[in-house]
Order: sequence, then C-alpha cells, then structure tokens
Amino acid sequence: MTETYARTATGPWRNWAGNVTARPARTVSPASVDELADVLRRASEDGLRVKPAGTGHSFTATAATDGVLIRPDLLTGIRKIDRAAMTVTVEAGTPLKRLNTALAREGLSLTNMGDIMEQTVAGATSTGTHGTGRDSASISAQIRALELVTADGTVLTCSETENPDVFAVARIGLGALGVITAITFAVEPVFLLTAREEPMSFDRVTSDFDRLVTENEHFEFYWFPHTGNCNTKRNNRSAGPAAPPGRVSGWIDDELLSNGVFQVACSLGRAVPATIPSIAKLSSRALSARTYTDIPYKVFTSPRRVRFVEMEYALPREAAVEALRELRAMVDRSPLRISFPVEVRTAPADDIALSTASGRETAYIAVHLYRGTPYQAYFTAVERIMTAHAGRPHWGKINTRDAAYLAGVYPRFGEFTAVRDRLDPDRLFGNDYLRRVLGD
Repeated sequence: MTETYARTATGPWRNWAGNVTARPARTVSPASVDELADVLRRASEDGLRVKPAGTGHSFTATAATDGVLIRPDLLTGIRKIDRAAMTVTVEAGTPLKRLNTALAREGLSLTNMGDIMEQTVAGATSTGTHGTGRDSASISAQIRALELVTADGTVLTCSETENPDVFAVARIGLGALGVITAITFAVEPVFLLTAREEPMSFDRVTSDFDRLVTENEHFEFYWFPHTGNCNTKRNNRSAGPAAPPGRVSGWIDDELLSNGVFQVACSLGRAVPATIPSIAKLSSRALSARTYTDIPYKVFTSPRRVRFVEMEYALPREAAVEALRELRAMVDRSPLRISFPVEVRTAPADDIALSTASGRETAYIAVHLYRGTPYQAYFTAVERIMTAHAGRPHWGKINTRDAAYLAGVYPRFGEFTAVRDRLDPDRLFGNDYLRRVLGD
C-alpha cells in the first residue's frame, strides 16, 4: 500500500489558549475521504486512538490524543452550492472565515453564527458553537446533512432521511462518533444587519432582559465585573443601505480598544490584580454607542486577539437573570479580581441530542480570564451557581462535569451514547475528556 497522505513531524499539539497540550504518536493530514478511512484502519491495527483537531479553539481536551492526530488542512473548500435547495456542502476542515467570505461572493449567507470565525466548520459544529438569536439557533442547527467516516472506515451520509438516527446526534458529536469530512449547511440570500451597540446599566439590562430578547432578532450584552455597567448589542435585519463602521472609528473600537488597549489592561491586571476594579470602570466607559449596517458575518463576528480561557453554561432562559445576579453578588463579596467582561447570549430550543439548547429556550452565561491568570477559584464559584440552575456546560469550554451529571440535564443523553456504542464500540475516538463527559 502506498502512503499518499501528508504526514507531519511528530511534536506537541497545543490549543489556542495554551491550556491543553498533547503529544500524539503521529500527526497526519489526509487529502481525501479514502485516505482518511485508510488512516483510521491503520490506527486501529496499531492499537492507537484517533482524534481530529481543527484550529484548537476549544478550551477542553476534546481533541487531545497520544495516538493519531488528524489535521484537516487538506480537506477544505466548497464541494457544491445547490441554489434550488439553498444549501452549501463544504469540506470539514474549511475555516468559517473562508466559508463566510466565499458565500458572500456568491450572494449567500448562513442565518446565524458565533462571534469568532477562526474555527473549522467541523470543529465549530462538533462542540456546539453558537451566537445569539431569538429565532435562529446554533451553527449546528443549520446543518442539513453531513458525511461521517466511522471507526471501521465506513463512509456514512447522514440527514433527516438518510441514517436519521445518526444525524439526530452527530450534528454535535464531540468527535466521539467518527470523523466528519463534509457538512451541508442551509443558506439564504445574503442580507443586511443593523447593529446597535449601547451602554446600559446592569440593573436596567437585567430588568428588561426578556423585553430586549423578545424585541430583537439577536441580542447580547457584556457585564463588566466590579462595576454596574454593561455594553449591549442588538442586531436586526435591515433594508439598508449598507453603512459599515468608518475605517478609523472601526479600527479604534475593534482593534485599538477591544484588542490593543485591552491586551495592555489585561497584562497589567494579571501583574497587579489590585488595579483590575479601576481598569474595569475605565474599560466599561471606553466603548461609546454606535450603529452600523453590513452583511451578516461582518456584524456577527469580531477579531479576538487577546487570548483567554473560558467557561460557559447554558441555562433555562427563565433562570438567566437570577443566575446573573447571584454571579454579581458572588464577585462583589469575594476577593476575586475579574478583568474580563461576562458575556450573555440566548438561543431558541433545538432538536439536537447534545445541543446545549436541546429542548429548551436557553440563555448562555460565559466567563473568561486572561490567559495565564489562575482561573480555578473563579470558575469553580461560577460553576456552582450554574449547576444549581440545571446548567449545561459548553462542550468546548472549561468545566468539571461528568457523565452522571450530564445525563441528568440532557434528556436524550442515552440516545447519543447508544449511537456511539454502535459506531465506535472499541472507542477508537475516545480520550480522557470523552471518558469523563460521556462515560465509558
């Protein structure tokens, strides 16, 4: 047999945040589905486990392995655009930013997306990446079909009509069911969004939370710990015309303040934690109100150059305000010094077994700390609040939950594990993280 796929030199793999490191026995970059199937068969013969890894934007060890690490660098690009069905089929290793720009050139767009677009499409969907939306759900909920290579090298096409039992769980599959090689997304004609960013007090935004969510297609806000200040963002469809941020003002808000100055502030706060409350008060007043109109990916997404670690929990939407108030009270009475804002978003209920919004309207509360800052005390205190409200942790973000807890907050947990037992009985795609969250 001739080995045609690219093989990289064995070395350590690190995620984007630098909090997860793995040392795979070998790293490969297959260039086709057939080559990938061959990689899986050889790994099984050699007694090695297999994990695909995209750009490493997960904060958990979901992609870590000491076996074979699969890089999807050569599995990129658009396979097909079907304008009759309004779908696009894309190779699994394609970064979201390349998909978004390619779709825009074709006059198309995803309906909703998260706030960064560095991830591969398979990595983003496998971990449940989401944005915020009253009616439109996560990126995974926009999947109409997917191609999956299973442990024995079988290539499955999965949709509502073909292998529907696998499709029901594989749209957020954690890399536990096989290796995704292509995804078909629903798309629509490109449209305009008007973004309205506005400072608002914590008391006002929490009091008006339900109204703000109901009145806007996409609503989110950031609370600055140690202050009573928030910054809100409302995105709604617009008839136009396009009016993007000015080149200078956009650079000041999105690069200088949100990345450059913030980087300096985080570095100072890490070195001298006592300065953080004062920095937070200044930061929360630095971004002024603004309104702009542009195509979706230019409104939904923002550059994120300041590296951090993150925990995010999905709560029943009706529990969000109470949990936020408990979180603020916890920070106020503790010696913790929190340099990053707390992010709050929403999603409608969806029908994906392990979606954080599965079967219930959801609010997301995300907490962050600057990379290199000890996070355990803060995240532990936050997790205690979130789990008291039946919170579901984001699959790609730091958490300590195990299969017993997760089975209690996901009614369809057993449906997922049953499909896993059938597709990967020998746990070719297993690792320590999956053993903790899914059981063995």
